[in-house]
Amino acid sequence: MAAHDSDLPVRDAVDQLMEQWRLVRPDVDVSAMAVFGRLHRSFYRYLDQIVPVFEKHGINMAAFDVLSALRRSGPPFRRTAGELAQQTLVTTGGITLRVKRLEAAGLVTREGDPDDGRVVHVRLTPAGLAVIDAVVEDHFRNERRMLEGLSEAEQRELARLLSRVELSLELAKISE
Repeated sequence: MAAHDSDLPVRDAVDQLMEQWRLVRPDVDVSAMAVFGRLHRSFYRYLDQIVPVFEKHGINMAAFDVLSALRRSGPPFRRTAGELAQQTLVTTGGITLRVKRLEAAGLVTREGDPDDGRVVHVRLTPAGLAVIDAVVEDHFRNERRMLEGLSEAEQRELARLLSRVELSLELAKISE
């Protein structure tokens, strides 16, 4: 769809699902599906298009998450497991498993903190740095390609609204 076609009403699968729910359960408000159903479907379409990029470089999305967090930290490209957990929204236990796999692949090393024996730093190896730098170029080129159907203004507006959705989700979690 070209960016100028965005004003045309288009019924999609989510509209059809919502209509089916309205027919069988008119007493249930399914309006949130208009947002979350599309987010869900978009996420799976997104995965279908990013997974091959990661696989081309011999990693998966979990590895990309950790490697990119380390790369963004700048030299010396290291973070603690706790910092990685915070950056990636994964538990420290989940980070430990990811780091073990990346270490076995030679992409990261674990180093004890000389000042605090309880702290372990995860650092990119030269091989890890090379992999993440190659993946980043392909990945962000691919993401830009996936958004070509939206104008720059639409992309900015969507990003702004998705930020608000994330905040709304966080607030909903707190209020439970």
